[in-house]
Amino acid sequence: MKRIDLRLALGILLLMGGAVMLLETTGLVAGASRYFWAGLVAIAAAAFLYVYFADRSKWWAAIPGFTLAGLTASALVPDSWGGAAFLGGIGLGFLAVFVSNRHQWWALIPGGILLTLAAVSVMSEHYQLEETGGVFFVGLGLTFLLVAVLANMRWAYLPASVLLLIGILLGTPFVGLLEYLWIGLLLLAGLALVISALVKRA
Repeated sequence: MKRIDLRLALGILLLMGGAVMLLETTGLVAGASRYFWAGLVAIAAAAFLYVYFADRSKWWAAIPGFTLAGLTASALVPDSWGGAAFLGGIGLGFLAVFVSNRHQWWALIPGGILLTLAAVSVMSEHYQLEETGGVFFVGLGLTFLLVAVLANMRWAYLPASVLLLIGILLGTPFVGLLEYLWIGLLLLAGLALVISALVKRA
């Protein structure tokens, strides 16, 4: 099987790009270059995703694969959905890393954060929600809850509980209770340290 001449492939690519730009500049095809570059990115995304699905041990390929897929989607959907599509694609890439290998539990955290940001972007753009802080903290809380449940990391229950509580309070009229929550946490932490010191000395 003959190897593809890189110069030939690059030359064809440049000719196609020039032709597409000419069509767009002359007004014959509106947005032609946008779809052309989106198609190239889609091909690169498909290549990485093929590597990932063909051999799950190559989990690293999921991150560029889904990221490029999200970038392709962001170029094809309306601009108001572009940010969510791109962030969602990156988030799915990290989740795919965890799916391929459950020992890669760390991937749940950036995956959950990025999907949360994508959800916040959609809500702010399409539902005109100005106060999305509650949604953001609830998403972070659910992310750590997944780490605790799926990866059996018990320490993750603590940040999950705190973040979910903050998110719920931010999304309700009881947001003023947050001031007292921080005071309560400081008092509990101080009391725990004092008791620990006294018990150790005794």
